[in-house]
Amino acid sequence: MKASYSTLGCKLNFAETGTIAAALADRGVARINPGETPDFCIVNTCSVTAEADRKCRRLIRSLHTRYPQAQIIVTGCYAQLRPVEVAALPGVAMVVGINDKLRIADFVCGAAPDPVEPSKNLREFMPSCSRGDRTRYFLKVQDGCNYWCTYCTIPAARGRSRSGSIEQLVEQARQVAAEGGKEIVITGVNIGDFGNGTDKNFLDLCRELDKVEGIERYRISSLEPDLLSDEIIDFVAGSRRFMPHFHIPLQCGSDEVLRLMRRHYRTDLFADKVNKIKAAMPHAFIGVDLIVGARGESDELFRQSRDFVESLPISRLHVFPYSERPGTRALTDIDLVVSQEEKHRRMQVMTNVSTAKQRAFSEPFVGQVRPALIEHVSHGKAGGFTDNYLRIELAGQRPDLANKVVNVRLDSLSDDADKFLATVV
Repeated sequence: MKASYSTLGCKLNFAETGTIAAALADRGVARINPGETPDFCIVNTCSVTAEADRKCRRLIRSLHTRYPQAQIIVTGCYAQLRPVEVAALPGVAMVVGINDKLRIADFVCGAAPDPVEPSKNLREFMPSCSRGDRTRYFLKVQDGCNYWCTYCTIPAARGRSRSGSIEQLVEQARQVAAEGGKEIVITGVNIGDFGNGTDKNFLDLCRELDKVEGIERYRISSLEPDLLSDEIIDFVAGSRRFMPHFHIPLQCGSDEVLRLMRRHYRTDLFADKVNKIKAAMPHAFIGVDLIVGARGESDELFRQSRDFVESLPISRLHVFPYSERPGTRALTDIDLVVSQEEKHRRMQVMTNVSTAKQRAFSEPFVGQVRPALIEHVSHGKAGGFTDNYLRIELAGQRPDLANKVVNVRLDSLSDDADKFLATVV
């Protein structure tokens, strides 16, 4: 028995797909090799935008065309939100809700899945820690979200915020170290909300993970600005294992649009957090999520957003066009709609801002020496990332360096400022 695995969306999905694959491997279901035909196609879906839904449908149809005899098992946010729609797609043999995602191995071996549980009933935290396609591991520490921003379906798909225990998560990190893992990405839906309803918080978790011997690097996948405390910034600045790398969702640089989105902060708080990171760690990489063309974002409010982003000492933007999501409050609460043409124009404007930001951040590091984890050795080249998330590429295969942290000199920056050519020193 063999299976293929397809994952769309966030790092959390990748962590969970890895756990599903490991559970199936324990039952004797191997991952397919190139050229082989699977008996099962496991598809872990995303539904953050309408385009994500379309990608899921295209992928499922493509898998059915390519492997018409395979059973397609679909899980993830799209499956949770639209189970009937997903079940009707060609080749789909099973739709598995969020609550049962990590029990897919049981279903493959004959157990019958329960109907997709309404998200409001999701209370159980299902632990997941798995290796990605390269050398880093993804450790799921939290699931669900209590924020209910007006544009977002994730709380409806993932349920309310819930977390693992610190003891459980530390043990998983120890297991990663025992397997030879060097880097762990801490992931979840809203990880800053870790410990909600208990006497523990995200900083408590980080402090305990920092003590695990053998793990050389932790990266924090994404932290809401209102949950990114000064204490967390100071902790990362003083930690040897937590990398100077932050990812913070802004979504819009206009206070009026943030109010319409029902975000939990304003631009002054966001700017304060970015400036505190840079004061404590001038070399830190700061990635920022941004939505353009949201309902209510007039031309003037977009200009405010652009001006605010340009004023920030950040490293790169992840820009997304606003997508109408059924069931969200934006559709009923906000009247002004931005045209698709204008969304595309704004995307290009902010993409240009991102390119300029990435170049401005990266260029001062040319000629410097920084530690880098060599994550992959393939196609005649080796590559990875520095501590502060600068992508590097070495000349030659260098298989001896795979999964090792080495000092590299950043010799030159690519034309698009996306990576450095580097030399081991």
